[in-house]
Amino acid sequence: MSLTLNEAAQRSDCERLADIFTTLQRSFILKLSMDLTRGKVSFPQYFLLGFLAPGSFLTMSEIAVKMGHSTAAATGLVDRLENLGYVTRTHATDDRRKIRVQITRKGLNLVAQIRKDMVDNLVKMMNQLNVAEQKAWVQIYEKIIPLFQ
Repeated sequence: MSLTLNEAAQRSDCERLADIFTTLQRSFILKLSMDLTRGKVSFPQYFLLGFLAPGSFLTMSEIAVKMGHSTAAATGLVDRLENLGYVTRTHATDDRRKIRVQITRKGLNLVAQIRKDMVDNLVKMMNQLNVAEQKAWVQIYEKIIPLFQ
């Protein structure tokens, strides 16, 4: 089946976007990797800290679901983060078998510093655009993000 002229142009644009996304992801991942190394955490551990950062707690089973891991794997993530002082574990008052995990001030500080570094990188990117382009970029991402949530 052959593509129409519009479909071919769209396909070409998508090929270019794939190259752009790959370059941007590589750059962000390398920078994030350096930041995580400084905090001595892995990507999955950082993502878990991000889930906990709003200040509430999660149970081990909730962590396993959010992370797409088994409870045993989630326990390993929490063990390391607890040893580094980024999270604490407590027993639920209604059911002592449930373990609640909460981020510590040290963990919040790490997440805040890494997020600041990300925002600083985005500011550099935004500075390459005029105000209308900046607004359009944000609006486009806001429009497509629901596809990935």
